[in-house]
Order: sequence, then C-alpha cells, then structure tokens
Amino acid sequence: MQYAIKAPTALQGTISLPASKSISNRALIINALSHSNAPIRNLSDCDDTQAMWRVLNSGDCNFDIGAAGTAMRFLTAFLSKIVGEWTITGSARMKQRPIGLLVEALNSLGAKIECVEKEGFPPLRIFGSALKGGEISLDGSVSSQYISALLMLAPTMEKGLTLHLKGNVISKPYISMTLQLMEDFGVKTHWENNTICVAPQDYFPVEYSVESDWSAASYWYEMLSICGEGELFLKGLRRNSTQGDAKIAELFENLGVKTSFKKDGVIISSNKKYTKKFICDFVEQPDVAQSFAVACCLRGIPFLFSGLQSLKIKETDRIAALIAELGKLGYCLEESGNGILEWSGKRNETAPNAIIQTYDDHRMAMAFAPAAFAHALSIANPEVVSKSYPSFWEDLKAAGFVFSPK
Repeated sequence: MQYAIKAPTALQGTISLPASKSISNRALIINALSHSNAPIRNLSDCDDTQAMWRVLNSGDCNFDIGAAGTAMRFLTAFLSKIVGEWTITGSARMKQRPIGLLVEALNSLGAKIECVEKEGFPPLRIFGSALKGGEISLDGSVSSQYISALLMLAPTMEKGLTLHLKGNVISKPYISMTLQLMEDFGVKTHWENNTICVAPQDYFPVEYSVESDWSAASYWYEMLSICGEGELFLKGLRRNSTQGDAKIAELFENLGVKTSFKKDGVIISSNKKYTKKFICDFVEQPDVAQSFAVACCLRGIPFLFSGLQSLKIKETDRIAALIAELGKLGYCLEESGNGILEWSGKRNETAPNAIIQTYDDHRMAMAFAPAAFAHALSIANPEVVSKSYPSFWEDLKAAGFVFSPK
C-alpha cells in the first residue's frame, strides 16, 4: 500500500499523543521483576510494547517478537534469569541486528545464552537460571538498550552489578530513564563518572502511569516548522520528563516553533525564527534526527548533524535511508564521517510524485509525511507506523491532511 498525501495550509487542533514506548517497555520489565499484579496505566499500544506484553503474559517458551528491537534486548536479559529453556527470534531484519555484546555480557554474569543460527545475532536459545552478577565493563558507544537491559536485571543478581562504561557513552538520557524507573519501583542506584553500581535488592510493586511520547511529538513540531502557520495542543507531555527527546522543545526554537508548557500538555506555535544553519550533536536524541533532517531540508536550512552512530543499527540504516529518500526530493545529503550527516544546501531536480520508501522503519514514514507541505509524494507501507504510533495517520487526518490510498 501507498498513501499519496496532501497537506493542509495551516495546523490547528488538539493531538492526544501515544504513551512513551521507551517508558512502557521498561515499566513492563520492571513491573514483572517486582512480581506486581497491578497493570501499568496508559501503556503504549504500539507493536513493540504489545510484543513485550505478549511474551511476559505467555505460557509458551518460544517467542517471535517480529521487528521489536527493544523487546529483543530487554527480553533476552529478562528470560536469562527466569528458570526454563526459551527461544526468541524475530523478523529477517531483526536477525541482522547485532546482539552479541549483550549476550557476552549476560553470559559473563552467569547466564547461558546461545546464538542458534549466526554468532552474535538472533535467534537465541536461553537457559534461564539465577545470575551471579558482579563487575563488568561495556563499551559505552553501543546501544543504550544493552546497558538498560543489564541494569534492570542488576538488583536481582546475587552480587548485584557494577557496570563500567568505556569510552564515549551515547544516549545517556535513556540510561537515566532506566535508573529513574528502577528507583520509582524502590531500587537504589549510584552513577558516578562512567561507573554504575546496583546492589542486590528487591523491586517493590507500585502503581505506575506512563507519560506521553516526546519522540512522537517530534513529528508535530516538524510539521509546524515546515508549515510555519498554526497552533497545536499536544496532550500528555511533561516539562520535567525522563525522556531525552524532550530536548526537542528547545531545539525546535531554532526552527520556528515555540513551546508553552501547560498542566496537561504543551501548546506549540510558530515563532517565525529560523537559524541560518542548524548544527547539532544528536548523540543523546538519535531517534529524532530524521524529523530534524526533513524539517531543515524543507525550510532550506543547511545542517551538520553528529552523534548518529547508532542510526546504522536501527530498523534500517537510517543515515543511508535519509540520503536516499531526501535525494528523491532533490536534497543532496552526505555522510561525511562516522555518525555525521550534513546538507550544504545543494539541490538537484525533484523526482515527480516521489514514492518514499520506509524500509520497515516507522520513523521514516512519520518523518517524511510532513514533506507533503512542499512536495507531491507518496509514503510506501504506511502501516509501519504501528511500531510506535498506531494512530498517526488518523491524527494527521484530524489535523487536515488528506490521503489517497494507491
């Protein structure tokens, strides 16, 4: 399926954003480790979270989590301490996404995990048992989900966990989010310099409600930046959020969008202020880089983005995907170094009625939909948004977008 998209001339209305996928997935694991019978309130209904929920509530021992990368990493750690024999696999792309560092780390802490097909990649066979824990070192530039997976399990280990992060630590806000949720469920942690210590202790059952998703909000900020006219109320966002992507409220000030915090959300409106060149290190907010790349191109603002190393191992190689699909719209981007993406302002001819490929990546679909403000285009496989924002197209329709299925 494809959606040919026509954008409105201005944006007005109220958007009920989905619950945070990142918080939901962590809360589910920690809630299970606390042996709580209380359900998590306002749990995300996205594919990733639903995959996690199904495994945690299944009586089976063989699991296919599809394209849910967070579920693969968090559940690998979780199942390693649940007595039994388990197998976990996923989509074809999931089998290409590395997990060897996490498997090695867990095995060094007393787990027994085997790679069934290709060493270092899913599917996995897990022989669950009590973990000894102890002291390990891990490269801080790997996916923060590896680190979070270990940390959430840490208080259940016999010796707890002392985790030394080597080198440059990326996506720190996601690690901080994990530690905050652990503390919300009664576990004390200590993070000093690049060492995180978690003593053996018990999680306590608590009633927990998930806040709305700042990553999902980035697409609405992007739309308003490109459109330049209107006002939107985004429900459920919090000023003092644990989500690193809340940084977008500050960053989009340079791309024409003003944020006003209210009790139950934010109002975003146009401030008509656009920087001449946008330079940003996205090492702590990699998931919103696509929104900013498309916004900058459509506003004609050259950019230099760094800190994008982790984008190569997401649902697709997002750097390559951005270069390819923005190229169809006439924007000549280049990867000028490891984790560096830039646009000098160079343009080529735009492909007529371009079809934007989404590469089974929800964020490609959502980041490129706002390009309809300036280009005639179609989005291929629009259903991929269900991975994190199932109501995305319905929300766009309510905001005045028109879709023609092809």
